[in-house]
Amino acid sequence: MTIPPSDLPAHAHLRAGGTSVVLDLCSADQPIIVHWGRDLGELSDAELAGLARAAAPQRVSGGLDETGRLTVLPQASGGWLTTPGLVGDRDGADFSTRLRLTGATLTPTAATFVLRDDAAELEGRITLSLGVSGLLHQRLSVVNRGADAYRVGALSAGFPLPATATELLTTTGHHLRERSPQRHAFTIGGHVRESRRGRPGADATLVMVAGTPGFGFERGLVHGIHLAWSGDHRLLAERTPTGDAVLRAGELLQPGEIVLASGDRYDSPDAVGSWGDGLDAFAARFHEELRARPDHPSRPRPVTINTWEAVYFRHDLPTLRLLADRAARVGAERFVLDDGWFHRRRDDTAGLGDWWVDAEVWPDGLGPLIDHVRGLGMEFGLWVEPEMVNPDSELAARHPDWLLRARDELPPPGRQQQALDLAHPEAYAYIASRLHALLDEYPIAYLKWDHNRDLAEAGSGPRGRARTHANVRALYRLLDELLERHPGLEIESCASGGARVDLGILQRTHRIWTSDCLDPLERLDIQRYTGLVVPPELMGAHLTSPAVHSTGRTVSLAFSALTALFGHLGIEWDLTAEDDETLDLIAGWVALYREHRGLIATGRRVHADLADPALDLRGVVAADGGEALYVHAQVRTSSAHPPAPITLPGLDADRRYRISVAVPEGAGGYLGQSPLGWEVEPVVMTGLAAASVGLRPPVLQPQAAVLIAAAAVD
Repeated sequence: MTIPPSDLPAHAHLRAGGTSVVLDLCSADQPIIVHWGRDLGELSDAELAGLARAAAPQRVSGGLDETGRLTVLPQASGGWLTTPGLVGDRDGADFSTRLRLTGATLTPTAATFVLRDDAAELEGRITLSLGVSGLLHQRLSVVNRGADAYRVGALSAGFPLPATATELLTTTGHHLRERSPQRHAFTIGGHVRESRRGRPGADATLVMVAGTPGFGFERGLVHGIHLAWSGDHRLLAERTPTGDAVLRAGELLQPGEIVLASGDRYDSPDAVGSWGDGLDAFAARFHEELRARPDHPSRPRPVTINTWEAVYFRHDLPTLRLLADRAARVGAERFVLDDGWFHRRRDDTAGLGDWWVDAEVWPDGLGPLIDHVRGLGMEFGLWVEPEMVNPDSELAARHPDWLLRARDELPPPGRQQQALDLAHPEAYAYIASRLHALLDEYPIAYLKWDHNRDLAEAGSGPRGRARTHANVRALYRLLDELLERHPGLEIESCASGGARVDLGILQRTHRIWTSDCLDPLERLDIQRYTGLVVPPELMGAHLTSPAVHSTGRTVSLAFSALTALFGHLGIEWDLTAEDDETLDLIAGWVALYREHRGLIATGRRVHADLADPALDLRGVVAADGGEALYVHAQVRTSSAHPPAPITLPGLDADRRYRISVAVPEGAGGYLGQSPLGWEVEPVVMTGLAAASVGLRPPVLQPQAAVLIAAAAVD
């Protein structure tokens, strides 16, 4: 029930999952977030009023007579003279708004505010809600109540920050090196990260985090945001001369992309904020909320073999049957046929868009391979790239108007392909019909859904409108339709590797392909920072061949397997070329994952803030604190020889644990000339001692790793 302004309380306090959000509802035209962060406990009306009064700024010389406030949708009309929450106009008019609170709906964990500007004939709606783990969600909308069209330029959610947040962390990268961290001082001014690629892109920041200087994974107060959206976006960290600091998140809209006719509404993507003492606590809120979803994958994550690096485009039934035999032998549970199965697809220059089985390569269809795979006890999966088109395809020849473009000539190509306008009704219907036909004809349990190029000039045709927003919405609609019509189907989000990793796509898919780079050394950082939002069981991580295809580096099986262990394990390897001894070793690592995947999919991931940059230690601790697994890696040679003690974070401080090395036979990588005492016989110590005193690690060669187990003894 909406509460009118006359009956609204002066303040509101939302609480859930260890988080408090305190709102001042009476000091400005709109609500003000006075506090977002640590749970403050039960507060009286007088205490809430005190917090609101304590947060009010003074009038200062050279400023406005009333210092502008950072409201939920700040405006110049309220004295806010930096980035506004809403940008829009009616052909130049109504460029400035005064949206005022006209009603609200309040619960202990959520608040929805209705804002109106009668002069500009606009209505806004803002919902703040706390999830079960304390994530703060913000959803915004604007409705045109006037007769003339209103053009939306930007609509963004703001998350206020404590004064101690003076260092910023974002991620950047490129193909084969996604989500690489970068840090810098959070000084006065705006610090912007944008994507204009039609998808988040490999260089997009997964999160924007502000915290105390030098914050790490174990400690340091941090607050950060993520935008649950699979298209263009803009994240902003802004510090003002008035002492305010804020993180903002919103869709990046192209000119004219959102034009509201009378009565029309634009809804922003879900902007999500987390906080914690250290980045692991920050990430845990995302993981816990995702795992609490009713549709979160609950069955054990199947070990997946993907055929790409085994055969590339060289598809023939005998080879793929043999590969399936070897996959089943080592313990794989899902077999995915990658690119090359459809009409005229012999390389990456032709065929995209013609989604039917190639009769020349597969004269009897995919049935013989699928029957063989399923007869071995594995599920069958198939690679698709439905949003893309090769100019050399029957689809492009028959329907050139279905291709995204802004002018007569096509946009610059990428991977010899163009993008389909999925928002075109006929194009959408065609793609949907082809996918439904495949899923109806064959028992396909899994789609590897790829998206292999950034978008440029994504328009509806010559002199047409920008279509990025419409295409993301069409993609979501298509994924929802497929899942509804084909119960049990699972979908992986792949985009040149990890170029589309966000909670918008993960609402409709069952894992992401973290990166096309399978080099375990590169994967350490890629997986560490992807894990700031994505829990391990949704993060594809595969064993690679000793000669890594993407980097040319030679790596050990043990290092590859231990790096991939804390993810959704798979295999990207031509097993037909390996001998029995190697297959047995692979089977041992697969068995190790299958033994522990329940813990990996439910436990809390942790990372040690070690002083030695040559060492890496990460782990998963059971939700009840009863057990934990850690992987200790020697990234490169260390300045200390033997290395200094490592600490094991995340264990219950007062419980005692038996700590031991737990690596399958044949792991290798040891260089120590004498055994450590705790390698020979497990040691027992409290969780507090493990996290603060630690223990000497084994001496390892560079690019080697060891598995450490901790089990509670009381």
